Amino acid sequence: MKDPMLQKVLTDKENLVRILDNLSEGIIAHDNERRILFFNRAAEDTTGFKREEVLGRDCHEAFGGPFCGVKCSFCGNPPPHLGTLHYPLNILTRDGKPRRIEMTVTEVKDGEGNSFGVIAAFHDITDLISLQIRTGELKSFCGIIGRHESMLQIYSQIRELARTSYPVLITGETGTGKELVASAIHDESRRNGCPFVPINCAALPETILESELFGHVKGAFTGAVRDKKGRFELAHGGTIFLDEIADLPKFIQAKLLRVLQEGSFMRVGGEETCSVDVRLISATNRDIKHEIKTGNFRDDLYYRINSVPIHIPPLRERKSDIPLLVDHFLSKAAEEGQNARGISNEALDIMIGYYWPGNIRELQSAIRFAVVKSKGRIIKPEHLPIEVKEWQENRVFRGTYRKLNHESVREAIAKTGGNKTRAARLLGVGRATLYRFLADTPDVS
Repeated sequence: MKDPMLQKVLTDKENLVRILDNLSEGIIAHDNERRILFFNRAAEDTTGFKREEVLGRDCHEAFGGPFCGVKCSFCGNPPPHLGTLHYPLNILTRDGKPRRIEMTVTEVKDGEGNSFGVIAAFHDITDLISLQIRTGELKSFCGIIGRHESMLQIYSQIRELARTSYPVLITGETGTGKELVASAIHDESRRNGCPFVPINCAALPETILESELFGHVKGAFTGAVRDKKGRFELAHGGTIFLDEIADLPKFIQAKLLRVLQEGSFMRVGGEETCSVDVRLISATNRDIKHEIKTGNFRDDLYYRINSVPIHIPPLRERKSDIPLLVDHFLSKAAEEGQNARGISNEALDIMIGYYWPGNIRELQSAIRFAVVKSKGRIIKPEHLPIEVKEWQENRVFRGTYRKLNHESVREAIAKTGGNKTRAARLLGVGRATLYRFLADTPDVS
């Protein structure tokens, strides 16, 4: 039986407002026409908007755009069945400061079961994430796994870059997760309601790359049977990610430079100028400064795309993250219906000791291989890929290592200008042996 006094308190509007105003969570309620019906004190504190500024107004007008960004369910017709949604969200306060919030949106129904709006509860986790990064407690961020010091610095960079639209150049070896970092920058920014459009510049032949990037008009070339938008137009308002940008042909580099300078271009075969608002994030696993010296890359374009650089370290330089990544990929395998009971300490030790030339992508493939080989049992050394097992077996026989020491390796690398293949030849060992020595003694390189 309900307490009549409690019923009176809850049905009295002033009392209810007083209760909701004393919550630490922000509360926003609006009807199916997006008219804001309630806005509590915590919502004011988090967003910087006052309730008298927003009450009774369309939330899109009040906040200058969908408060929920791309996750807004009321940009068109109200959804027939909303239920309850949970998601993280990046917002800008009234004075333009970025904040990260956790949002819960719940459908509100009348006594007859008809939906008449939503109530959204949210709390600010901006400072919590900053604290977790500073203390090293954060194990993952935006789908990126790792808590090595170098990764925590990258998380901080991502959050800082999310506040701007400056071009970003991401460098790192193949398989380190450059696209994942680019996607995280986009997702953390206010552009996350617009498209993230990736393209691998090395995967497409020159003959179609220009059309893929900038589009074409009907009749521009054989097979152009209709007008087609390019990736830049498709990314309007959002982010375009050019992976392996060092592979762009020189004539496309010139066209890209114009887009960055003027925000405009012409489709292949076209005469009209197309204007776009796009953030460029690019990536490469090559030394672009070397490409400039050899005449393969424009130096003026390099300075445009390299406003803010991010370097992703190879997996061998953050081996403390390998157990986290192994657990993550085992969980992913389980979601795909491929279960393993876990991994033995012996197998994990081998994986931590391995060089991982293919980085995280190779580690994921190794886990998939081991899960299948283990047939649902504990993953043991014999279940690992052959190259990982052979690496461990070769490490047992260190006869050739007697030729190597810190001083001789440093001297050889210095003499060859950092060319490890020539350094190995100078030392009288195989290239693989030198790489193993460097992996075991990273302070040398």
